[in-house]
Amino acid sequence: QVQLVESGGGLVQPGGSLRLSCLASGGFYKLYTVGWYRQVLGKSRQLVGTISNSGTANYGTSVKDRFTVSRHNANNTVALEMNRLNPEDTAVYYCYARHDITARQFWGQGTPVTVSS
Repeated sequence: QVQLVESGGGLVQPGGSLRLSCLASGGFYKLYTVGWYRQVLGKSRQLVGTISNSGTANYGTSVKDRFTVSRHNANNTVALEMNRLNPEDTAVYYCYARHDITARQFWGQGTPVTVSS
């Protein structure tokens, strides 16, 4: 069982930047693709970005070229750098892990990000 704990959410002004971090425990980290999804109340969860153990990254179209996902296997973390934020990026951001063999998925509890002036 993998546990994921996010940190770094909060309020930021439009055009600003924010960094989220997620710490994973309870599994062999290198066997997982990890990353981030986000969800607005009343809407379905949306891909932000994921990264495999080999470093292959995959991004949602609305965040590509603004957000960067990175992983650090030495300390079992995955980070999300968010730049040029706009109000449409306001959501709860969830850390995500998927086992590369079994495809079992795990989620963090979510951290809210609000982009507003």
